Order: sequence, then C-alpha cells, then structure tokens
Amino acid sequence: MKVAVVGATGLVGSKMLQVLAERNFPVDELIPVASERSIGKEVEFKGKKYKVVSYADAIAAKPAVAIFSAGGSTSLELAPQFAEAGITVIDNSSAWRMDPTKKLVVPEVNANVLTAADKIIANPNCSTIQMVVVLKPLHEKYKIKRVVVSTYQSVTGTGVKAVDQLMNERNGITDGAMAYKYPIDLNAIPQIDVFLDNGYTKEEMKMTNETKKIIGDDSIKVTATTVRIPVMGGHSESVNIEFENDFDLAEVRNLLSNAPGVVVQDDIANFVYPMPLTAHEKDETFVGRIRRDETQPNTLNCWIVSDNLRKGAATNAVQIAEYLLANSLL
Repeated sequence: MKVAVVGATGLVGSKMLQVLAERNFPVDELIPVASERSIGKEVEFKGKKYKVVSYADAIAAKPAVAIFSAGGSTSLELAPQFAEAGITVIDNSSAWRMDPTKKLVVPEVNANVLTAADKIIANPNCSTIQMVVVLKPLHEKYKIKRVVVSTYQSVTGTGVKAVDQLMNERNGITDGAMAYKYPIDLNAIPQIDVFLDNGYTKEEMKMTNETKKIIGDDSIKVTATTVRIPVMGGHSESVNIEFENDFDLAEVRNLLSNAPGVVVQDDIANFVYPMPLTAHEKDETFVGRIRRDETQPNTLNCWIVSDNLRKGAATNAVQIAEYLLANSLL
C-alpha cells in the first residue's frame, strides 16, 4: 500500500509519520510530500530515508490514501486533485470540516458514516476531538442539552514557531520570532485564531459547530472560551454538561471507563486526575474531576486532557485510515 503524507516536514506531519510507524499501519511505500522549498529533503520512516516529492509527483504515484497536514489553502487547492485521481484524502486542516458534502470524523464517535465514495474526509479540530469522545457515550445515555467549555491549549497547537517562542522566552532570549502578539511564558492568552463578528474566535466557533456535526445533533448548544497557555504535551478542557435526564455519578464513570479511546483518571483521594504532562505521547483521551454541578439539575463537570498532536491530529487521521482499510473502503 502506498501512503502519502502531505506536509510531511511540519510538526503535525512529523507526528503523523511517527504514529503510522508506531501503529504499524501497512505502509509498503511512503510518499512524503511538502511545498517546493522542501522538495528533495529527506524524512525518516521506520529506519529508512525517503525523499520529499512534489504534489504533482505524489498524485502521479497514485497512493491509496493521502493524509494532509499542510494548511487550509493547500487543502482547498490540492485535495480535490488527489481525490479526482482516485486517492482518498484525510485532511487535517479546517478547509473541509463544515462542508455539508464532506464527512467530519472521530472514529470512536461516527466512523460508521464513512463510505467508499468519501474521497475527502475531514479531521476535526484538536480541541473538538477530545471533547466529543467523552460527550458521545453521555449523550447516548442522558441526552446533552448544553455544553460550556473553557480550554487550556498547548503551544504545540500553533506550531514550531510557537514552541520556539516559549522556549526562547524561558531561556531569556528576547529577540526571537514571535508566534503570538504577546509573550506566552508566564502568561495565558485568551485568543486562539482570529476574532469573528460575534466576538468569539474561530477556534471557539469550530468547537460549537463541529461538535454538532460529529455527534449528529444540531440541538446541542455549545459555548466555548479557548485559551493558549505555556504548556507542551496536550490540551486541557474544563467542561460543564447539562443533560435532559438525570444521571448517577458511578454510572457516568462506568460509561466513560467503557467508552472507546477514553481513560478515566478520577481518584481525588490519591490526587489522580488528567494532566498534559501525563497525556503527552499517548493516544487516549483522559477524563477526571467528574462531579455534579450543584448549582443546577442534571449537570456534570469534568476535566478532559489529550495530546493535541496525537489524538487531536495525527492519531485521529491514522485511525480514520485504519477504519477505511479494515472495512474495505480504500
């Protein structure tokens, strides 16, 4: 099987190569793809070096699947060209997520919507992915009315430049390139992506709109505040969930313990709860601090953490490819 990784030299692209190798996806031939300035560079995969090729050469090589992490404008331009050549595209950008003709997929939640006809499949936003794997089993049991979420997001979600900014600031280097408008070390920036006319950021509206599409229920109300913090290793979310029906806390923990891709870390007596430090380089989504909201009925508070480069991006994309392969859709 030929597999192309488009944007192979970037932070997420590199993680995709790592995850493909770790999960032993059956790659017979890897086709690393990147922009013109990276053509000819080498990437390593399973101990072997591969030369980065152009978009045109990648399409001509006819891989079975192309996993994209090359930005929205690149995806809008090139994904249709790959798809027209019969290549299944799994796209990590925001380009196709809210396109009504494209599927937006988190495998543990809604992989069953996929068919062989889906040639461009959208990978959701990182902060949405980790939230919906926890919401889905709870929605099926108690029916969610409203979700209030505040995020604490890793600098790795912005990219290499942001990681460099954080480490430069931490090391006292003040003339380095800035990924953010303000210093990030010893700070929290309540803006992720651009502001929209309604006062929310694009990231906040992604969480609102994508959640409804993935779970398949437009009646769920979602309001979000997304914040960048000086952390590497994963995104954290404080989530308040109001249900139509009442719940039992022990049953909630049991439901989540048995949910695919979810690990419950909820033992306050022993100070066990999810943290980016312990979620780093893991594929699962971790949930803890599970407790009743005592200010109103049928409402739950919890804390959700996941590695945003893995489950929030690379792992989710590879899991989609695994599902397609297992169900003879490639």
